[in-house]
Amino acid sequence: MTSPTFQHSLLLTIVLAMTFQASASAQSLFTSPPPLTATTRSTEPRTYFLGPGDVLDIKVYDYEEYTGTQIILPDGTITLPLVGRVVAIHKTPDALTQEVTARLKPLLKNPVVTIGLNKLRPLRVNVSGEVQRPGPIQLQSLAPVNAIGGTNQVLTPTLTEALLQAGGVNRNADIRRVVLKRYSPNGDAAPVIVNLWEALRSENASTDQTLMDGDTIFVPKAEGDNSIDRRIMARAVFSPKTVRVRVVGEVQKPGEVEVPPDSTLSSAVAIAGGPTEKARLSKVTFVRMNENGKVDRRDVDLRNLTDDQQVQDGDVLIVHKSMGRNLLDIGSQLLGPFGVFLNIFK
Repeated sequence: MTSPTFQHSLLLTIVLAMTFQASASAQSLFTSPPPLTATTRSTEPRTYFLGPGDVLDIKVYDYEEYTGTQIILPDGTITLPLVGRVVAIHKTPDALTQEVTARLKPLLKNPVVTIGLNKLRPLRVNVSGEVQRPGPIQLQSLAPVNAIGGTNQVLTPTLTEALLQAGGVNRNADIRRVVLKRYSPNGDAAPVIVNLWEALRSENASTDQTLMDGDTIFVPKAEGDNSIDRRIMARAVFSPKTVRVRVVGEVQKPGEVEVPPDSTLSSAVAIAGGPTEKARLSKVTFVRMNENGKVDRRDVDLRNLTDDQQVQDGDVLIVHKSMGRNLLDIGSQLLGPFGVFLNIFK
């Protein structure tokens, strides 16, 4: 029979292995982000620069040969009869209208040109820093109905939509100083500092920032400041919808479970089906891998199935079997058929 010290070391080794495995899988938690709808868009007017893939509705009144739908080619141009190629990339729809009008004046008498947005290309932005899945992401803009002859304002994706697409911010994010670097054709746009924490707390918070193709977002790491309430942040729209926690031992459904990010340890046990009748809730082992790679392991009392410890992605809970149960189980195995009589004590 192995010694208690050896058993304890073996258990800790298994827990550490599971913790590393859970941490390694954290980047692939949100493979199917929620769809983005028009109801979440900001209607804030924003200059829209055309690019390859945009579909334009072009109309030159009384000249049907110039009227129709065109897609901006990969080289950033469109083609018109007798005019040839016209550079559209990095221009606004209004600027392109003026360009086409000027090119047609030597050929037509008083050309009246309107150019509207029919279908917008996907926006590609880069999200880095303290998010679940940093890197380039793709978002879809929406063109307004009856864009021809209108203002050509575009319903573009927002900052919070981009953070959601990147899996949401993690617990270490400093959401008071999110950096948004705007795209501009000449690259001279100044960064914008966005305070998302104020947006959660103030009724006078500014509207959600709209994005355009080529924008970059950086979410910095909080440094020794506890002024952000992590429970409030966990319920925010730009936070992950769920985190993954591994619950093993004496629960009805042991394994990895997805729980809301503001959940407690007791909630994770409940989502795992609750404790079995053999569970020893007075000493549940809680294991967490910290940012510096250090493993935090401690025992918590969950007999009342209430606590205030907020879970994090990759946490591990071990619900042990009660000592009395262990002795009876061992006795049953040793006594064989006679062990059935021990069931009356269970």
